[in-house]
Amino acid sequence: MISNRLSSPSTLIRCYSSTRIKEGPGLEDFLAAGGNASDAVKRHEDKLKLEKGDKRLRLPPWLKKEQVFASENDNVKRLKKQLGKLKLSTVCQEARCPNLGECWGGGGEGVRDESIATATIMLMGDTCTRGCRFCSVKTSRAPPPLDPLEPEKTAEAIASWGVGYVVLTSVDRDDLPDGGAAHLARCVHQLKEKKPELLVECLLPDFAGNLENVQLLARSGLDVYAHNVETVEGLTKWVRDPRAKYRQSLAVLKHAKSSNPRLLTKTSIMLGLGETDEEIRQTLRDLREHEVDVVTFGQYMQPTKRHLLVREWVTPEKFDAWGEEARGMGFAYVAAGPLVRSSYKAGEFFLKHELEKRKKAEKISQSSMYIVEMVP
Repeated sequence: MISNRLSSPSTLIRCYSSTRIKEGPGLEDFLAAGGNASDAVKRHEDKLKLEKGDKRLRLPPWLKKEQVFASENDNVKRLKKQLGKLKLSTVCQEARCPNLGECWGGGGEGVRDESIATATIMLMGDTCTRGCRFCSVKTSRAPPPLDPLEPEKTAEAIASWGVGYVVLTSVDRDDLPDGGAAHLARCVHQLKEKKPELLVECLLPDFAGNLENVQLLARSGLDVYAHNVETVEGLTKWVRDPRAKYRQSLAVLKHAKSSNPRLLTKTSIMLGLGETDEEIRQTLRDLREHEVDVVTFGQYMQPTKRHLLVREWVTPEKFDAWGEEARGMGFAYVAAGPLVRSSYKAGEFFLKHELEKRKKAEKISQSSMYIVEMVP
């Protein structure tokens, strides 16, 4: 029950007014609008770039999205229960992904197969040794030890889902001699052993630039080797942990491809951190020079007040323009949109098709070689 003091009209008015003043337009909005109050409010609500004196930007309408709760969807409920039982973490939950309900719930706009649901499993625990300024995953210099049964539990869970494509990701584990590479490779082996036809994408750390560990994963049986550059080179030191370097990430992606040319290599870029258009173009050129096949663009969204502020809300139209430009540069696949994330399911349908097409082409090529050899 609300107390009399809190429920009095004068108190409610004061609370409402202070909230409106705190969250509403500032002096600069009124000055820019020529003193017109309604124009000032509209300017404040439509503002897409952070200006001097602004505390934070209001969420634009295209980023307001309905949430799917466990009680409202059987797939979400089932996955949460199973993951909890097996003590497996997901990046969907840890990184507060806005697409959790859509991916876990299956289906969605343009998707007819209601059985397709995706949860991106986060391996090696839920605590990272790095502290990137955009990421809400827990951090520690000494995370708990690895679960030796995790590869088996992960394979058991995913095999029971009945999906044809899965995304595995992991925290950084700089506390381990190999960064956890052997553990991750074992997870892939177990999955392929249980379900050989399963297509596996791994979103992997940089292993502190250790290319032997990169090669181990590239040859572990996975189908898509993903590692995110996250942002443009000029912002890397402000956005990512100091141990995560732009050129190091490019070298990782290049070495993965050279270690296994049949792999699709993939990366993701966040927009809205203050990057310029030319910086984005240069990043795309760098990625193509390092033979990266797939790129995704998404809007950076501040997970908590402790993290970096959003500098700009990038419009859906601008995302579309970047998607077109990237396709014109020769990327095999591009996903670009405010709510696109590196493991967003929209890309998985294409990648599944692309991988199956490549495997079919390989079989035809091998059959042709056999026929040629048999002809006298």
